[in-house]
Amino acid sequence: MSHAPPASPSTPALQRYRAKRNFAVTPEPDGDERPRADALSFVIQKHWASHLHYDFRLELDGTLKSWAVPKGPSLDPHDKRMAVHVEDHPLSYASFEGTIPAHQYGAGKVIVWDKGTWVPLTDPVKGYRDGHLKFELRGHKLAGHWALVKMKGKGEKQEPWLLIKERDEFAQPATAFSVVDEMPDSVKALPTPAPANAARSGDPASPAAAPKARLPATLAPQLATLVSGAPEPHDQWLYEIKFDGYRLLARIDARSITLFTRNGHDWTAKLEGVRAALAKLKLPPGWYDGEIVVMNEAGIPDFGALQQSFDAANTREVVYCLFDLPFCDGRDLRQWPLEARRERLRGLLVRTPSDTIRFSEAFDASPASVLTSACRLGLEGVIAKRRDSAYVSRRSSDWVKLKCGQRQEFVIGGFTDPQGARTGIGALLLGVHDAHGALQYAGNVGSGFSERSLAALAKQLHGLRSTTRPFDPAAKIAGRAHWVKPTLVAEVSFGEWTRSHHIRHAVFRGLREDKRASDIVRERPAHAARAATRPTAATASQTLADRVRVTHPERVIDAASGATKIELVRYYGLVGALMLPHLKGRPVSLVRAPDGVAGELFFQKHAETQRLPGIRQLDPTLYIGHPPLLEVTSAQGLLSAAQWNVIEFHTSNMGTRSFEHPDRIVFDLDPGEGVAWAQVQEGAQLTHAFLDQLGLPSFLKTSGGKGLHLVVPIRKVHDWDTVKGFSQAIVEHLARTLPDRFVAKSGPRNRKGKIFVDYLRNGLGATTACAWSARARPGLGISVPLGWNELAALSASNQWTIRNAHERLAVGNAPWDAYAKAARSLTAAMKVLGWKPPPVD
Repeated sequence: MSHAPPASPSTPALQRYRAKRNFAVTPEPDGDERPRADALSFVIQKHWASHLHYDFRLELDGTLKSWAVPKGPSLDPHDKRMAVHVEDHPLSYASFEGTIPAHQYGAGKVIVWDKGTWVPLTDPVKGYRDGHLKFELRGHKLAGHWALVKMKGKGEKQEPWLLIKERDEFAQPATAFSVVDEMPDSVKALPTPAPANAARSGDPASPAAAPKARLPATLAPQLATLVSGAPEPHDQWLYEIKFDGYRLLARIDARSITLFTRNGHDWTAKLEGVRAALAKLKLPPGWYDGEIVVMNEAGIPDFGALQQSFDAANTREVVYCLFDLPFCDGRDLRQWPLEARRERLRGLLVRTPSDTIRFSEAFDASPASVLTSACRLGLEGVIAKRRDSAYVSRRSSDWVKLKCGQRQEFVIGGFTDPQGARTGIGALLLGVHDAHGALQYAGNVGSGFSERSLAALAKQLHGLRSTTRPFDPAAKIAGRAHWVKPTLVAEVSFGEWTRSHHIRHAVFRGLREDKRASDIVRERPAHAARAATRPTAATASQTLADRVRVTHPERVIDAASGATKIELVRYYGLVGALMLPHLKGRPVSLVRAPDGVAGELFFQKHAETQRLPGIRQLDPTLYIGHPPLLEVTSAQGLLSAAQWNVIEFHTSNMGTRSFEHPDRIVFDLDPGEGVAWAQVQEGAQLTHAFLDQLGLPSFLKTSGGKGLHLVVPIRKVHDWDTVKGFSQAIVEHLARTLPDRFVAKSGPRNRKGKIFVDYLRNGLGATTACAWSARARPGLGISVPLGWNELAALSASNQWTIRNAHERLAVGNAPWDAYAKAARSLTAAMKVLGWKPPPVD
């Protein structure tokens, strides 16, 4: 389809664009470039202007036709996103990233959020003119069929349109996936996805064909989708053995080799033989993906033998079969075609053959013959992979698995007594999680055990005994059952699922140490035709669905805003990296709201953490006489807690290594009835000025509610009574000096028309809402670090909520950059105030 020649900057199509900009000031492009000969381009730019929005741009007739989409695209066909039609932009704008200066049109940060090519499904010129564009997108994040539809306006200066995802294999419900929340970053450094019909040019395995990239510290693996039959067309797929082992990713850098399981656990110490074998190969830095197995006498992977090698702490027979290479030698290869990545990997391994490190070969035969041969050899099945697919850190339909028989993982929820001559246990009681996270009984397995495995299982299970039934109370279970905490995962082969959703003819294959019990659900094969479709493109991080299973995602937790549980979980997924520096190394208290912010709140300092990955119990000897306190150790902990209906995270004024001395003072400015926001701002400035007089630096953050928090970092010199007493003396001084503004006594009656500066946060055991924590209040405001120069422009303490937090992410923790080196001793400040600690009895 041919279109008019590209517009030049002087043509009418770009006059509005140029008239709005001063190119002597703004870094935006004022020129143009010629369009691609092989395809039409699209770009979506994430734009932090006065309000965050997404600029959706389609190349047409030599310019970028543009719409501002306030909420960004949604993959849910039910979401009809408002798209405000704006002026055409030059084609060169598609690569623009940067910051438009203040006082310029559109001032704010801009990134390339997605890019690629688009294919009109009808005449695009007519569709654009008539207000009904239908098209296919081929980008890094968006794919499939979409529509832009013009609405009947009501006299607006700018035309209102709607951006709508059409129903196809790329559509996903909003409760399951939010592309703007879970894929927030720039794709500018990634190559533009090639059009489907475009011939590949050049050598795809050339080092110059991949972008330079630092080796990431972590990498989640690509996972395969179970299917019921071979995908088509067959010549677009290659087939490998489905290894009966453990997935393993090797991170090799100039200093070390680290081996990770699929869930990110470091198994280097367990696999010294594999590490040493990799070291001998002298492979370039990179991430290497594969599976570890132990071969039997016939050269077939034996899962039972693999497990025994770990039980005996003897992994010398373990073989590492490599099949992919996402990063190599300073380059990000994830956008390379699979075949190119594999050829690069093969070339590295053939230089120095190794019995321990092997290349996973593909079979040049029909899918039916490959699967038949695999099953005859006693293999678990085969993996089919699309030849030209990218590497993505999630479950993908570009990799599919075909099994020889029924086999999957189950959670062990109990066991029965042994019968006859058997010792240890009788049968394992198995379960899988349903869509709501409840453990449903799936039957039992009583065969496949050796005497050794029976004894080992009995010992483990007796250590996990519980009085709580983990399964649905309505499930009928034969025999006398003994319940256990549902933390162990068993791999089981079986004949079939019955109509009552139980397995038959089950055989125990071994325990899985590399999979979390909370992730185990019933595997249901997808139709091969669906699996053959191409999913949205790669992202460097796991999607939310890969990281946590959210039950009742649609449940409204705040009636005032209509916010749902999934929105809160996504919020914590978004701010995890910003929040962790405020959480790590501090005991945390969790505020749970099972019935939402209007229901009863539960304040928990202690909890069992088996079902809360990313949260650990602290050494109980640190706080004698109390159950172990908690610490959030990773971003996963935020998601685990949010799934557990936690809304707020509160931290203590102490570290996790010693509870004897606090390392900060917190002043919570709590306005009473009748106090205007301007008075709160003034009160914060006055408190800040007084702390400056005392020589104490203070850092500001919103509380997410009505007030403000001032945080003073201090050296760990003084005990709790001294620090609390001194903080009280500061507040009492403020109240005496400015009695019309401050009060030193709590209680609504005392602080009417005044601000209570709460010093009670500084006692042993007291906590304060953590920076970036949501608050269990109407609107779900969040606590945000601020610079003192920002206070005057702040409209309220709950100015930012879980819904508009995107607007603040670019600033992040920058206002507190000086916090880590700002701690002071209180001795000099005590002298200035003329306060002495009371004598110790």
